[in-house]
Amino acid sequence: MLTAEAIEAAADVGLDLVEVSPNADPPVCKFLDVGKFKYEAQKKANQARKSQRTQEIKEIKMRPNIDDHDFDTKMKKVVDFLGEGDKVKLTMRFRGREMAHLELGLAVLQRVAEQTAEIAKVEAHPRTEGRQMLMVLAPK
Repeated sequence: MLTAEAIEAAADVGLDLVEVSPNADPPVCKFLDVGKFKYEAQKKANQARKSQRTQEIKEIKMRPNIDDHDFDTKMKKVVDFLGEGDKVKLTMRFRGREMAHLELGLAVLQRVAEQTAEIAKVEAHPRTEGRQMLMVLAPK
């Protein structure tokens, strides 16, 4: 159909002639309401943005001489966070003379890494920054 005829036919129906795929041979056009078409495209883009999820970093703080029950409670939260697809930053805080025994904190962080080995990988191995030791876990 000639372009002039197509524009005239679209005007008779009360719609606009919109070029859908200009690279095709011959180019493909449709009779559309442009305002409605733009609205639908915007609605689709908003829905896509809503459904995508950003990965957050959740932080769990511990002490080197943490008790078993407290450790288990913290581990439940770590597993929950990893299950939701978030990264987990484990912070081991040292106070006073605990700085002389960094190996205790390292042992606790290694215990966490062993227990979460099936569902997470260690993204940042334990490192000391001042009076803290940090480790980051990411879901597999």
